Formats: sequence, C-alpha cells, structure tokens
Amino acid sequence: MKQANQNEQWVSMFQADQKVVPRSVWGRFAQLRWVTVWLTQLAFYGAAWVQYNGRQALLFDIDAQRFFIGPLVFYPQDFIYLTALLVVCALSLFLFTAVAGRLWCGYACPQTVYTEIFMWVERKVEGDRAARLRRSAGPWTLDRIWRAAAKHGVWLLIALWTGFTFVGYFTPIQDLFVELHTFTFTSWEMFWVGFYGFATYGNAGWMREQVCKYMCPYARFQSAMFDKDTLLVTYDEKRGEPRGPRGKNVDFKPKGLGACVDCNLCVQVCPTGIDIRKGLQYECIGCAACIDVCDGVMDKMGYDKGLIRYSTQNGMANGWNFDQMVKRLFRPRVLVYTAVVWGLIAAVGVALNMRHDLRVDVVRDRNTQYRLVENGELENVYRLNLMNASEFPLKVSGTLLKGQGTVESLRIADDANWVLMPTESRWVVVHVRANPDELAPGSNRFELKFDSQRVKEGAPLDKALDASLETIVEPAVMLAPL
Repeated sequence: MKQANQNEQWVSMFQADQKVVPRSVWGRFAQLRWVTVWLTQLAFYGAAWVQYNGRQALLFDIDAQRFFIGPLVFYPQDFIYLTALLVVCALSLFLFTAVAGRLWCGYACPQTVYTEIFMWVERKVEGDRAARLRRSAGPWTLDRIWRAAAKHGVWLLIALWTGFTFVGYFTPIQDLFVELHTFTFTSWEMFWVGFYGFATYGNAGWMREQVCKYMCPYARFQSAMFDKDTLLVTYDEKRGEPRGPRGKNVDFKPKGLGACVDCNLCVQVCPTGIDIRKGLQYECIGCAACIDVCDGVMDKMGYDKGLIRYSTQNGMANGWNFDQMVKRLFRPRVLVYTAVVWGLIAAVGVALNMRHDLRVDVVRDRNTQYRLVENGELENVYRLNLMNASEFPLKVSGTLLKGQGTVESLRIADDANWVLMPTESRWVVVHVRANPDELAPGSNRFELKFDSQRVKEGAPLDKALDASLETIVEPAVMLAPL
C-alpha cells in the first residue's frame, strides 16, 4: 500500500461565513431608515383593521373570488390590473436602482425592516455588539439563558403577529381575531399563520444577511441596472488612503496618511459584514450605516465629513460636487423609465375610471348543446355570471341586441331582470329560443346587451334609480342542427 506523502495537505474549498453581529449606529440615514420602518409597519399592521362601508377596506377574499381595495371591487376577470401593478412596481424598482442603487433593499425591503426590528429587540435584551460577543464566547450562565429566552420569546410574538396580520388580508381580520380567542382557527389559517410567522422568525432572526447575499436574486442582477452615474455608497479612496491610526491632535498629512483612521467601525456596523473600503460589492444593500458611523468618527477627529458618502463613479473620478452629480441623474435611461412608469400609472387610472360597475361572463351549458321545446322552437341554455363591482345595488336587465344578420325570432324566454346587491356575484340561467327554420346550421352568432343602473342609497330596490345608465354587450353563439 502506497504511503501518503508527508508534505500533502488537505485544503477545504468551503469556508463557513462568520456570524455578523452589527454594532448599533445612529445618524441621519439611520433616522431615515427608522422612519421607513415605522411607516411601513403602521401601514401593514394597521391597514388590515381599516373598515370601509361595513367591510374590511383591504381584503383579498379568495374563497368568494372578490378583492377589495378601498371603494374598488375586483374579480378574477380583472387580473389585468394586477398585472399592470406588478409591471409598475418592477419598472419603479429599475428606476430607483438606476438613480440611487439599492434604495429598496436598504430602507424598505421587508427583510431589512424586520431585521432592523429584531436587532433592536436583541440590543435591548442582550446589549450592544461587545456585550453580545462577550456572552456568546462564554459559558451558558443563568444570565445568558434568560436573556436568550426573552429575546426569542419576543421574536416569536412579533413573527406570529406578523403571520396573523398577513393572513388577515385574506380572511377578514376581525373574524380571525374572534377565532384566535375562541380557538376555532381552521387548519389552513393555522398553517399559514405558522408558515409566515416561521418565515419571519427565521429570516429576520437567524438568516439575516444570508437572505440578502445568497437567496435574494436582486443582488445578482442589480449590476445590470447600475451605470457610472448611479448614486452609491462609496468610499473616497483618494482622500482616505493610505489609512492608519493616529491621535486626534496629530497632523496626519506629514506622516503620509489619509483621512481614514482604520477604526474598522464601518465594517462593524455593516449588516452584511462587508468592508466598503474594498469598493463596490454586490452584498452592499445601500443602508448607509457606514456613512453614519464614519461621519461620527470624522467629527470626533475634527475632519471633514464625507469620507464615505453617496456618490457616483463619475463623480469620484472627476471630483464633482453633489449638485453636479444630481444633474447627471436626468439621463436617458432614467427619463425613459420615468416616462414609462407614469404612462402606465396614467393608463391604469384611466382604465379604472372607465371601468363598468357590472361584469358579465356568458357560459354555454355544456350538458345540452340544443333542444327542441314544446312550441317547436330551438332552445340553447346559457349560464351568466353577473358580478357587481360597486358598493351600490344594481338593477340589471338583459336583452338581445338586434342588428344586421340577427335572427328575428331570437328571444330570451326568461324574465331577464335582476337586482344585484353591493359586491354580489351570482350565477343565473338564461334560455334563448328561436325558430329553427330561421337558423343557419351550426353556429349562429348574436349579442346580449345588459343595462345596469345603480339604486340610490336607502331607496327601494325597484325604484329611485340613478340617472346614469351603463350598457355592456357580450357576444354569444347559438347552436343549431347541421
């Protein structure tokens, strides 16, 4: 058996990431980040409880296939509006990224927001970075155990309430709250509250920067939206290098040093654990924590602020001031993104304004293609899905639209008058008949006309109609024997 060479070494190609324990920092950008945290969480936790016209103002009722956004009522047939909203959000993200990098990631992304909240709880319970590192390196004492238990307990409460609120946008949250107190959660509600609670707890409490660095696809393709005029968190290498420690009252220039005192605080406050002095890195989420802490160090040393600042590659290379860089923001890429985003917003607004209160889907009865009835007429059966997309009762009447080429004997054999209650969706059956001698073999196209009027609030359902009349026309096909 051949003996192993004494000089051979095993080299592992895997290097485990060290846990990032960020240091707390306060400054103008930290304040802005916390303003965003408060605004987003007040909107998220509060909007689910807002009522409108006796119902939840923001509710995606999947069981009833109705989606309420304030006074607007949407049905699955309105999916085009959701598509437009997603396109607007995507293009807005491209726009913000082209202008100022990962603004969304650094200030408003749920991963950033909940990580910020969880780290605040961690600091309040276990202390700042030095205290946490000292405890984690020591044994499991009673003090360390109760602090860890308290921290994770608070994390779990926040995570479960987040999952509860999220589910409250799909099940009326007031009903969900009653179910919580009476322990009558359905299995699906319990599953989703637990799932989103666990996701929040795991992502914000344990995984943190790992989500941003390895799981989020945005970090991978963001560089395609950057250019040399994009505002980014940047270290001024010309001013800062060569770095080195020195006393406060020491003139560093004769010593050949730059403004960077090599305190390493910019690394300690970074939530993803990078060193911004090494240049632009995809892990940087643009939170500007390093700017806040560096400005504080520059103040203490009596140096000018801005060693780390928001700047552009062109601005750094050419020595531009902030106003000169802002002028470059209005370049063709940004203008095109802006025009497209606002164009889509305007188009969606016009479409919503022109939207009818009534929706109708005409579906043929597939059980019977056609049949002869007692008076010799040929009959086709249709199922109509009538949907009221308003907060008012609607009086609806259906008629056959007579036009060129329409069979004269074609008629609706039912009382085609209905009253739809606010936001109601109802299936009704309609029988259409005609003289078979007047029908062509196979398909005979015709149109159904539906007139709808709102019933005034508090008035009888068959009276006091609004003056406005909406009419929609739906095509249909009547089948006859070949």
